[in-house]
Formats: sequence, structure tokens, C-alpha cells
Amino acid sequence: MHIEGKAICLGPDIDTDVIIAGRYLRTKDRTVWVEHVFEDLDPALGARLKGSVIVAGRNFGCGSSREQAAVALKEAGLQAVVAPSFSRIFFRNAINVGLPVVEGECQCAEGDEVIIDLDKGVVSCGGSSAPIRPLSARMKEILLAGGLVPLWRSKKP
Repeated sequence: MHIEGKAICLGPDIDTDVIIAGRYLRTKDRTVWVEHVFEDLDPALGARLKGSVIVAGRNFGCGSSREQAAVALKEAGLQAVVAPSFSRIFFRNAINVGLPVVEGECQCAEGDEVIIDLDKGVVSCGGSSAPIRPLSARMKEILLAGGLVPLWRSKKP
């Protein structure tokens, strides 16, 4: 599986409350979440997510275990997130909704082209490449299907 996008660089400890604030969770309308994604961090950031890859510091997705954070990022058109580490619950929520998340160190600048090769286990950006922690075959299968629910639906007789 091959993923590409322009880098959006963020720091460490990006909390799910920063990804989508709790005040927007009274609705199940995903377009509302997309409209307000990262609003408290940078109101202009959400509009730049489509086709991009977030390159963040450690502990991405910490905080509450809200699945809506991963859903909001995917619905906004984000291609993937690369970080040295993730909150365990956010990591699984992202995989389950079909948002690729990879653990690795990626040195690049804002706007650099990021290329992730899940099969080779490498992320390239800013003229350098680095290994990423491999995803299991099952996780790759979920991502290729677009998420856990689409995978289950595809296997129904």
C-alpha cells in the first residue's frame, strides 16, 4: 500500500480534544466535525487536510478515546498520520475507520511531499527515508477495505 501527500507538521501530544472539540460531538453529522477539525489549534488547518499527511511528534491522539477524532480526520480527506507514537486507542480507532497511521520518525518541512510505503515499511520525506513500524496483515486488510465496517460488509454472503 502506497500513500502520498503534502506534509502538515505538528508537535507532540496532539489531543483528541484539539482534533475535534467536545462541543461539536452533540451531533452525528460528520460534516460538522470536518468543518471544525483542529479549530482550537488553528482555524485554517482543517481546510488544508485534504490530500495531506500529518507528520507529528510523539503521543498523537492522546486524551479521550473518542472515535470521532479519527473519523473527522478521515472525512476531511487526510491521507495518513506519521508520528513516533500514538495513543493506543486512537491508533486502533484510526485503523478501524480506515485512516492509515504509522509509527516512525519523519524529518521534513511543512509542504514537503511525504511518501509512505506500507509494504516496504518506509516513509520518505524531505530527501530522507526512515523505517516505520510494520502494520499487521489484518490492519493492512482493514485499511485497504476502507475500514473495519466496509471489510465486514465485503465478507457478508
